[in-house]
Amino acid sequence: MSNFSSLSKNSNRRLLAVFAHPDDETFGPGGTLALYASRGVEVHLICATRGEAGEAPHGLNGFVSIGEMREDELRRAASVLGLKTVRFLDYRDSGMPGSPDNHHPKSLAMAQLTEIAQQIAGHIREIHPQVIVTFDPIGGYRHPDHIAIQRATVKAFGMAGDPGQNIQGLPPYSPSKLYYSTFSRRILRWVARILVLIGQDPHHFGKNRDIDLKSLGDSDFPIHATISIRKVLKIKDQASACHASQGGGCNGPVRWLQRWFGRNDTFMRAIPAAPPLQMERDLFEGVEL
Repeated sequence: MSNFSSLSKNSNRRLLAVFAHPDDETFGPGGTLALYASRGVEVHLICATRGEAGEAPHGLNGFVSIGEMREDELRRAASVLGLKTVRFLDYRDSGMPGSPDNHHPKSLAMAQLTEIAQQIAGHIREIHPQVIVTFDPIGGYRHPDHIAIQRATVKAFGMAGDPGQNIQGLPPYSPSKLYYSTFSRRILRWVARILVLIGQDPHHFGKNRDIDLKSLGDSDFPIHATISIRKVLKIKDQASACHASQGGGCNGPVRWLQRWFGRNDTFMRAIPAAPPLQMERDLFEGVEL
């Protein structure tokens, strides 16, 4: 049963979200992050890159680079969501699969997994989160940065509690739970069928036609936790609007899918590995403070 009713208990709770780009935190489980923050939980974010490979269809609006603009968007969205801290790993956005950005020497995709994990583990030891949230194993839609940060977060979860790992001289700390932000692919399979019926190719979906919707629909993950975000939908919309350069305030395929799924965030519980006996309604279920 949820302990949301006790702010005094929630004030001792800490949740860490680990994602790849500005907007991942909001377009993904932003409702969950806002909900926990509104209930007195400390919510922290690690963002691996500043989204340098993103587009700026409306110009830079006075910023010197896309990365600088998207960092500003993230910081404003984080304020709306109620996040306590935003921490960057300072890697570069790798772009979509097959793009030249994949091979940039500072890109996240080119970095060593252990190197990324050590940095995340250092933050875990500093923050002491009981719960960590990141992407599912295919990063939602197979973005190389999403997959890289997911794998690094899984590795960091174990490293942080390992006394044999010397990480910045910080004492070991073991979080209680690790969740993957994910969703049922059933709707994607229906959308793929509809696209075929109207003469469109589900293998080339989205603004840049670089998302294979058919393949994604076939890559499902179990749902172990469902969080109702009805009470914070307006907050999530306000935070989404902060990411204007990425269509946060517009009506595109991503926004359409968000509205379809809109009222609940869903998660796969990765650690503890044994599936819960029933659907969880609070990511802190079973966590001892």
